[in-house]
Amino acid sequence: MGAETMLNQADTLIFEITGKHLNDLQRRILEQAWQRQTYGEMARRLRYTEGHIKDVASQLWQTLSQSLDEPVTKGNCRSVLERRLADGNTLAPAPPRPSAPAPIAFLGREGAIADLQDLIHQGHRTLVLKGEGGIGKTTLAQQFLEQAGFDQVLELLMAKETINITPAEQVVEEWLRQDFQIEPGRDFGVTLDRLKRQLRTRRVGILIDNLEPALDSQGRFWPQQSRYGDVLRVLCDPKGQAVTLLTSRDRLCEPSITVTHYRLPGLGVETWHAFFAQTAIDISAATLAAMHRAYGGNAKAMTILRGAIQGDFDGEGDAYWQENGTDPLVALDLKNLVASQVNRLKDLDPEAYGLFCRLGAYRYQDVPRLPTDGVLALMWDVDPARHRQVIMSLRNRSLLESHRGHYWLHPVVQAEALSRLHPTPDWSIAQDQAAQFWTASVTTLTTVADATHALEAYYHRWAIADYPGAAAVLLHSYHNQWGQYLTLGSALYRIGLLQPLRTAITALLPHLPKDQRASELRNILADVYWISGQVHGAIALQEEARAIALHCLETLPETERQSHPAYCLTMVQVDALLSLGLYHLDLWDLGAALEIFQQVRDTATGTAHQSWADKATLCWALVQSYSSRQLH
Repeated sequence: MGAETMLNQADTLIFEITGKHLNDLQRRILEQAWQRQTYGEMARRLRYTEGHIKDVASQLWQTLSQSLDEPVTKGNCRSVLERRLADGNTLAPAPPRPSAPAPIAFLGREGAIADLQDLIHQGHRTLVLKGEGGIGKTTLAQQFLEQAGFDQVLELLMAKETINITPAEQVVEEWLRQDFQIEPGRDFGVTLDRLKRQLRTRRVGILIDNLEPALDSQGRFWPQQSRYGDVLRVLCDPKGQAVTLLTSRDRLCEPSITVTHYRLPGLGVETWHAFFAQTAIDISAATLAAMHRAYGGNAKAMTILRGAIQGDFDGEGDAYWQENGTDPLVALDLKNLVASQVNRLKDLDPEAYGLFCRLGAYRYQDVPRLPTDGVLALMWDVDPARHRQVIMSLRNRSLLESHRGHYWLHPVVQAEALSRLHPTPDWSIAQDQAAQFWTASVTTLTTVADATHALEAYYHRWAIADYPGAAAVLLHSYHNQWGQYLTLGSALYRIGLLQPLRTAITALLPHLPKDQRASELRNILADVYWISGQVHGAIALQEEARAIALHCLETLPETERQSHPAYCLTMVQVDALLSLGLYHLDLWDLGAALEIFQQVRDTATGTAHQSWADKATLCWALVQSYSSRQLH
């Protein structure tokens, strides 16, 4: 059987099932697959990106699979079609199923489709679909134009490399000759005028895909691609009937061209559920939600993950995520998707690239979004006059998300930024700058949010093994709404953030010498143990805190016995004693509690620590009353 016969039969089959014929690109992909061509070879022959060819092919195989009621892939399409033709001399469709799944291209895109229709209805006829790689810009644009009922649909795919972009003159000439049967003029201006007349008389849908290689670091056309600006001005003709969709990771910023940018969002988690429900993959709702969150709803990531789970983990989604969840870039296709965009940024805007890498230092976990000052803190070597421009450079390339003056990186993008930052000298500097920013961002500690923000500095110090600096974060004091001046550690457990504080101090203590900081941290950790009901553990920690403080006091030079460190060490001693009295009271060891409270009174009365003596006196009286009741 020849390829032409197969194509005609396949076209008839798909028309019977979907009511639509194969488009030109689908026919050419099927023909190339019939000839055993790889996707890479198809891309070179057809002048599309390999990723786009794979997307269109995936939809084609899915349609054929549903139509024939058996799996069809690039690898087996020839054998399946030949067998079906040999059996019945025609490709008999499978009986229609009552609930066929929605096409992947439109799955979860009802809102985006409605938005595009509304914009076009309002007169916005040249739209830039903007978003990160793999979000689904091209697939949505193609399907939208194909189903919008245009008389003709023209497609132009920009080459990946700027040097390989087809000249605009050649593109317009081919449109006129091949699609409108009109000869172009000798002068490009005349040629554009002929195109304009055609677009005023016909309903034409135009897709210009992957625009960013034609744009420079400012979002304007490179000088050698300036003719594309002339083409767009024709496509923006208010009297024209054409609708033009452009897809781009970068924002188009040509001042003389009026376009409407539409930021394509990631797919919702419910769409991921629907997509995976169409397969035999076994995955829990919690795992799927974690995957969706990690990849920001990226459509390409969704399809790549499905293939990886099916191919490498026998459809066990939870097992895949348990193995790979800590590295969102483990799939090579995903890493390449992000890396290509970041490499382009590195070439076009080194300062923006540097900021992008440094932004990987932030965690985006307990505090998922940064205020503007958090971004500015990482531009220590950038001219302040350029700060806004550098931030906009990342926003315009869909690498930095923003909302109402707050910024963040999606997890996959952050993983790429972090991997590039870590081996550079900027790693330590960025962590230090981020730590300083978080500490300075909190002036009074009155809410859980304040405490969470202040604690972020600890993680940055820990990341660069600055253990004294991490201890300083926990021991930094803040005013609160009750007129107190407490360390961050003390404030954290009072607010209720026990587990983060316990984890932080427990990890830190082995890395610190037994000095004043270690004594104070043990004092704080003991209270965490006490509040958690581990009273005996709390007693042991307070005994250690008191012993370390006493040793440090004894080793102070005589000239420093009245110094601030001496005051702090004495305070730890007294506070540890008071806490021990309370712990023993909780154990109903009244004799030990009474003795300890008396010891605090003897130590602190008439000193700078009189307030501890006052507290101990109150506690001593309480224990005395308990003891009296027991005697009677």
